[in-house]
Amino acid sequence: MDGTVTPDGCGIYDVLDVMCANLDTDYERLPIMRFRTFLRELKRRVDQYNPAGRAQKNVAHHYDLNGRLYSLFLDRDRQYSCAYFRRGDETLEEAQLAKKRHIATKLCLDRPDLRILDIGCGWGGLALTLARDYGAQVTGITLSREQLTEARDRAIGEGLEDRVSFELLDYRAVNQKFDRIVSVGMFEHVGIGHYQTFCDMVARSLNPDGVALLHAIGRSDGPSCTNAWIDKYIFPGGYSPALSEVLPAVERSGLVATDIEILRLHYAETLRHWRWRFTANRDTIASIYDERFCRMFEFYLSGSELAFRTGGHMVFQIQLGARQDAVPLTRDYLHAGAGRIGVSSPISS
Repeated sequence: MDGTVTPDGCGIYDVLDVMCANLDTDYERLPIMRFRTFLRELKRRVDQYNPAGRAQKNVAHHYDLNGRLYSLFLDRDRQYSCAYFRRGDETLEEAQLAKKRHIATKLCLDRPDLRILDIGCGWGGLALTLARDYGAQVTGITLSREQLTEARDRAIGEGLEDRVSFELLDYRAVNQKFDRIVSVGMFEHVGIGHYQTFCDMVARSLNPDGVALLHAIGRSDGPSCTNAWIDKYIFPGGYSPALSEVLPAVERSGLVATDIEILRLHYAETLRHWRWRFTANRDTIASIYDERFCRMFEFYLSGSELAFRTGGHMVFQIQLGARQDAVPLTRDYLHAGAGRIGVSSPISS
C-alpha cells in the first residue's frame, strides 16, 4: 500500500497468484500454526461483537466511501455482490441481471403485491428490480447513509417510490411481517455471535407461507478467521462463515432449509470484471483518493478473486421457508423460470 514493495514487470494480481499457488497446506498443520489459529478463533468473538452502533460504524468504513468510486468499477446497477454466470462469457451487466432473476425465482414470486424485505439493500438495485419487474412492494433497509440517499433518489427517478421504500434501519429493529425476505451480501457483516438473532428475526418476520433467501460469502474449507489485513482496511468486523456455523442457527429458529446452492467460481469471475474496470479507471479513482488508496483496493480485489479461484471461499444461497410446503416439491421451477421477467408461475405441489 505504501509503495515500498512494487511488482516488477507484472501486477499485484500476478504476484499473489504465484504466492497462492505455492502455499504449503502442511505448514498450517504445524503445532505452532495450529495454536496460532486457536488464538485467532478465540479473538474473533471479540472482533465480531457487533451491536447496532458498531455495526453502523463498520458499514460506514467501506460503504460510505465516495459514491463515484463504485460507479467506476461496478455494473450500471451497482450490484456489489456475486454475479451469476450461466455461460461464463457474459458481460458483467448480463451476469448481474441473471443473479437478480435467479434470486427472484427462488423467492417464488407467485402473485403481485407481495411484501418483500430486502436486508442490506445496497444502492437499491435488487429492490427496484423486484418492484419494477415482479410487481412487489419492497422495503429495503441499510446502515449506509450514502447508499440510502442513492437508493431513494433512484426510486424517485424511476417513479417507483409508491412501491419501494428505503430506510436507515438495523435488521434487529424490524417489527413488521413480510411475505418474502431477501438478504444479499449482508450476512458477512452480522458477526458469528449474532447469527441466531438474525435467523430468529427472519422467522419472526415471515408470514406463515413466507419464503426467504440468504445469499452470502462462505467457506468450503470449514470455520476460520477473517484475514487480518481485510479486517483492518476493508471490512472491519466482517467474516465469511462456513455452512456448519450458519445452519445450527437456522435449525434453532424453526425455519426450514428448503434449498441450498453453492456458487463456486461465480465470484471469482465477478471480481475479475471489477478488477479490470478498476484498472481501466485507475487514474480517475486516484484523482478522487490517492495512489495509496488505489494500491490498497487493487490488493483487495486481487486477493479476493484468488480466495475464490484457488482458495476455500464460495458463495452460498440458502432458501428458507416458514413451513415445509412454502416452495415447490422439486427444483424444476428454478430452470423453468430462468431468464423470465414478471410474476412467476403459481406454486403447486
